[in-house]
Amino acid sequence: MIIGVPKEIKKNEYRVALTPSGVVELKKNNHTVLIETNAGEGSGYSDNDYKAVGAELTSDANIVFDKAELILKVKEPLESEYKLIKKDQIVFTYFHFASSEQLTKAMIASKAICIAYETVEKDGILPLLVPMSEVAGRMAVQEGAKYLEKQNKGRGVLLGGVPGVKPGNVVILGAGIVGAQAANMAAGLGAKVTLMDVNLTRLRHLAEIMPANVTTLMSNEYNILEAIRQADLIIGAVLIPGGKAPILVSRKMLKEMKKGTVLIDVAVDQGGCIETCTPTTHENPTYIIEGIVHYCVANMPGAVPYTSTLALTNASLSYILKLANKGWKTALNENADLKKGLNICKGKVVYKKVAEVFGLEYDEIDIFA
Repeated sequence: MIIGVPKEIKKNEYRVALTPSGVVELKKNNHTVLIETNAGEGSGYSDNDYKAVGAELTSDANIVFDKAELILKVKEPLESEYKLIKKDQIVFTYFHFASSEQLTKAMIASKAICIAYETVEKDGILPLLVPMSEVAGRMAVQEGAKYLEKQNKGRGVLLGGVPGVKPGNVVILGAGIVGAQAANMAAGLGAKVTLMDVNLTRLRHLAEIMPANVTTLMSNEYNILEAIRQADLIIGAVLIPGGKAPILVSRKMLKEMKKGTVLIDVAVDQGGCIETCTPTTHENPTYIIEGIVHYCVANMPGAVPYTSTLALTNASLSYILKLANKGWKTALNENADLKKGLNICKGKVVYKKVAEVFGLEYDEIDIFA
């Protein structure tokens, strides 16, 4: 199979979908790997690194899309790439369809096979989302601490405090991978952390293993409102696989917060759980509404591409090999976890939550067996 890796064109996105070590594994299985020049540069991999392990390089993204049977990306195709995606071509990337009707309809029109990293599911875990969630959860606290500084329009609070001064208050909405990582990071800085979720079993588990400065709390409107009134940093970490996240913090609630509080919505690329959050970029990451600093970068791990690229490919390579070695139909039929990643196939929406978000017709996946 011919596998193509175009350079990511989303603003401030420096990750790459395949490392040179991944090329080695694909070559061992007799596949051709076509890489767009400078695709790995942002992650620390030169064109020579790819050439040395047998990849073919081209400076023309059109050639990558034209020749490849399987396209590997990190972020969703942008509008300028829609026309490059062909009928029956496999595209494997983070799609987050529920956040973009335009992208969804463009991929339907392309009649491509669209497999989303974020809905591959094994034993209740999203293995291709976990590594980026780990990065994003830790980064959320790192970025939150930065934007709490006064010159960045924050409250001027040091999360860990100092002797004789209270530490900052961090409220985390959602106790999944992102939330747990954020809680550990914030606790490590010495902050007072409130970790909220609707899953009592999950809260019990985390209460047993988290540091003493992390308090778990059932998530409901009353508790959220009480918590955010005291917060210095609020992190939205809610994920509904394949669907839009519920709104937990409304615009009206901003008036209840202290001026200079920082809001970070890690779920913004899936619609977000904070009503006033809209996607931003690393170049212009924040804006202010009602005196509240909003940080809503949709590709947070892209700022640490070396770490993120390695974390992603550690998780994705086994699935890439399955698709390349067996073809998409056999690979999906033999692997129920990978099958759950199929969102759009040959013009049909085959992931129910994506169809529901936009009122589109839903087709059972088994018709493609």
